[in-house]
Amino acid sequence: MSYILFAIGYILALLPLCILYVLGGVLDLVLHYVVRYRRKVVEMNLRNAFPEKTSRELRRLRNRYYAHLSQIAVEMIKMLLLPRKVLHRRYRCDCPEVVNRFYEEGKSVILMSSHYNNWEWMILALDEMFAHHGVGVGKANTDKVFEKLINRVRTRYGTEVVFADTVRDTFERYAQANVPVAYMMLCDQSPNSKKKCYVTDFLHQRTGVIYGAEYFARKYDFPVLYYNVEKVRWGQYRVHLQVIAEHPNDLPQYAITQRYVELLEADIRENPSYWLWSHRRWKFKFE
Repeated sequence: MSYILFAIGYILALLPLCILYVLGGVLDLVLHYVVRYRRKVVEMNLRNAFPEKTSRELRRLRNRYYAHLSQIAVEMIKMLLLPRKVLHRRYRCDCPEVVNRFYEEGKSVILMSSHYNNWEWMILALDEMFAHHGVGVGKANTDKVFEKLINRVRTRYGTEVVFADTVRDTFERYAQANVPVAYMMLCDQSPNSKKKCYVTDFLHQRTGVIYGAEYFARKYDFPVLYYNVEKVRWGQYRVHLQVIAEHPNDLPQYAITQRYVELLEADIRENPSYWLWSHRRWKFKFE
């Protein structure tokens, strides 16, 4: 089935983005009203995150979210055949020097972010966006055929993709070889274990946050940066960067993760429809 879906995707990827966005409008109706893709999850997450909003406001936010999700879906299809020069024009960083100065010092960096706006194009562009070698760290997919196919697409411009079973070896290997790496870590994933995460308040809820980015930053003394992806217009994105910690071990334990949570919440509150609300983020309940 994965091969069939990818074959259809490659055919659709031949179409211009403007045509794909028209198809995205149809997909929006299908996901929202026909399939009702994770609609209960979306509505519950929005209601819990924004208790101050009225039912009408939440409904509008839900509608905007499904429209955005459909646009992201067709952009992922276009990603299958997106030329390098088009990617550079559509997905740009406004201040790459913030990261590149660490490369000049021979230091790897950890880039903390989330499933906000188009994260897949960031994976595709990462290795060429900065002077560092780009490595995306993510969760493995249960469908191994799909995972193999999508990673072939993600890595065709040089970015390397690793998962939990190899991430420790990857950090150690590049540290030993003194290769400066930019590690992209989407830290809004739901933790695998209730006992192995940092717990804090996030969007009015006690939330478990993956601690891996701060763990590796402290272990190897890597600078940590937060990046936000701004949607300028359909198919046009800008990456904004800010340093969280240049020397992680100078900060109290969990300070890096807490600062990340604060920055992410501020971005979500500014443009809530751009976050991945269909993700089962709050599977664990904390006192």
